[in-house]
Amino acid sequence: MVLLRLALTLLIALPAAAQERVPLDAEAFAERVTGRTLTYRSGGAPYGMEHYGPDRQVTWSFLDGRCLNGEWYPNAGAICFAYEDGTGPECWRFYDEAGRIVAEFLNDPAQPQIYETGDSETPLSCQPEVGV
Repeated sequence: MVLLRLALTLLIALPAAAQERVPLDAEAFAERVTGRTLTYRSGGAPYGMEHYGPDRQVTWSFLDGRCLNGEWYPNAGAICFAYEDGTGPECWRFYDEAGRIVAEFLNDPAQPQIYETGDSETPLSCQPEVGV
């Protein structure tokens, strides 16, 4: 009887455990994004694009023609970004959901998730800074 209850308990718990999202670790993230330019949306609206270069180098744009260079690094189960403007780190948890990246912003959990809507091998087109 005890074994039957234990077996039933495990069967009931199994679907919930199978549905838990597991964040991408640094190796899986690098494999998924290196050499790619991903386009992201949030809350149904365009959010930005990021090119992931070699050696964890990145270039981010909020789709306004301006770009920020930086790098990403793993930190306590998250992927963090440090950009040249010094406003970081910005840490995210990335998930692969049906072949698309979905990310949660850990610095502000109330912010909606971003999700990948495009994937290209073309680097970003960045406008030069004027008046520098």
